[in-house]
Amino acid sequence: MKFLRNLLAAILGTLIAFGIVFVMFFIFAALMGSSDGGVVVKKNSVLELGFAEPIKDYVGVDESDPFSGLWDEGVGLDVLLHAIQEASLDENIRGISLTTSFLQAGLAQTQEIRKALLDFKLSGKFIYAHSDFFTQKDYYLASVANKIYLNPVGAMDFKGLYSEVLYFKELQEKSGVKMEVIRHGKYKSAVEPYLSDSMSEENRTQIQELLSSIWGTMIEDIANSRNINPYNLNNIADTLGARTPNYALASGLVDDLLHHDEYEAILKDELGLNEDDTPNYVDFFDYVDKVKNRNLPSGKDKVAIIYAQGEILYGEGDREIIGQGMLVESLQKAVKNDAVKAIVLRVNSPGGSALVSDIIWREVEITKKSKPVVVSFGNVAASGGYYIGVAADKIYAEPTTVTGSIGVFGTIPNINALADKVGINAEQVGTNQNSVDYSFFEPMTESFRAVIKEGIEETYNTFLERVASGRNMTPDEVDAIAQGRVWSGLEAQKIGLVDELGGLDDAVEGAAQLAGIEYYGIRKYPKYKSGFEKFMEDISGAKSKMAATVIEEELGADAYNVFKESN
Repeated sequence: MKFLRNLLAAILGTLIAFGIVFVMFFIFAALMGSSDGGVVVKKNSVLELGFAEPIKDYVGVDESDPFSGLWDEGVGLDVLLHAIQEASLDENIRGISLTTSFLQAGLAQTQEIRKALLDFKLSGKFIYAHSDFFTQKDYYLASVANKIYLNPVGAMDFKGLYSEVLYFKELQEKSGVKMEVIRHGKYKSAVEPYLSDSMSEENRTQIQELLSSIWGTMIEDIANSRNINPYNLNNIADTLGARTPNYALASGLVDDLLHHDEYEAILKDELGLNEDDTPNYVDFFDYVDKVKNRNLPSGKDKVAIIYAQGEILYGEGDREIIGQGMLVESLQKAVKNDAVKAIVLRVNSPGGSALVSDIIWREVEITKKSKPVVVSFGNVAASGGYYIGVAADKIYAEPTTVTGSIGVFGTIPNINALADKVGINAEQVGTNQNSVDYSFFEPMTESFRAVIKEGIEETYNTFLERVASGRNMTPDEVDAIAQGRVWSGLEAQKIGLVDELGGLDDAVEGAAQLAGIEYYGIRKYPKYKSGFEKFMEDISGAKSKMAATVIEEELGADAYNVFKESN
């Protein structure tokens, strides 16, 4: 009786929980249905553009899920760029007020947003920018504006780019905890801090050239928008000529020093409003929701955009992780969809598993036999991130994209020295000569190191072959620019690692040209599970686990195992 009572209680609890969830769902749906379709854009409005949320290449949640916005953070670059384009066509939008501080986006993403704002200005509408504090990335974006204003007691960071690398060799020796490193590539700097207490000349060279290339792109763009000579901009950076608001004004980086109310007075004057009037501000993210389905590219023919963002790891994958499961499935879906005539793979990844990278590479190879495949690199497409795109028919990158890093390394922690210090002794027993391959508590044997080194070399040579085949180069030519070295998109284009400089829109247009289509719509893959769906899965899993525990307690472990096997 006790068993039945507990089982019925669990079932009743489940039903009540689901009842509450469904009531919430219908209430929320009713509220959604009674809304007026979102923000109302009145005539003579100003789009208030302040990026407070992190920007991802793609969010990709099913729009039919009404709860997605309650869990999912961030905004997709794809819908953001579309909203700016729609604002340029919206007769009720007079201009943009750019109020960004501490922009949460990569440089390549920032460059794509900046290009969209330049296009917005071509429509004849204004962009004014105001901030209490400009980081260099904020200012790079704001420099596109007609006028830039800074708080009189605010601040600006304009001094050039730098990178700091921490080294741990001595710390490892003192602590007894170290990383065993096996690598191929003299520039594969990710593991250098475990091998040395100072920066190698090779690493210093690649970092210096990478930063100089990216900074040069930023300086060129700012110079064109602000009509300031690049030499003078670098002199301002060298002398910290924008370290105070007054210096920033004197240097020409900003047009005036204004408090927010004074800045608003400028907007009122531009809009032809009286002093007592209030500008009609339209929140940018409300506007994104309003126009996300407006004027989308259409046509019976489609270009599929498949997003690969995050670290590359074995498994299904999700919004933050690139797994072979979701990527291979997306490529196969695009191939099977007769309406899809070309495919764009958008990559934003620092790399990861070589195995997964090769699985995805192989699927791209198979895919391009059926349909053209073009790759668009975002903020970073390095190591495995470059690997998965190299088989494409064509590769696009932004000048500020970080790419390359064609090299391989492995790291394994070892605490032998610490174990000796604290009195831990590990003994191993095995059946064969190499059955005990590695212990964290023992020094790495030369035979084990040789086996790992052999795997690293084989993977590196495979990587070279994949790049050589995809880029129409010889393995030796690839090796000369590989060795784990990273390049800016600008430099990568010069040495043949990418074909064209441009953003996602350029890649889509290039894919359409390869497919020979002029009018086309867009299909986006994959669709990720929303936070609500994951939440419900967790609840279901927890309830199943609870019910199983109740049954096991009542029947006993042995009887429960029989019960499981019979069901």
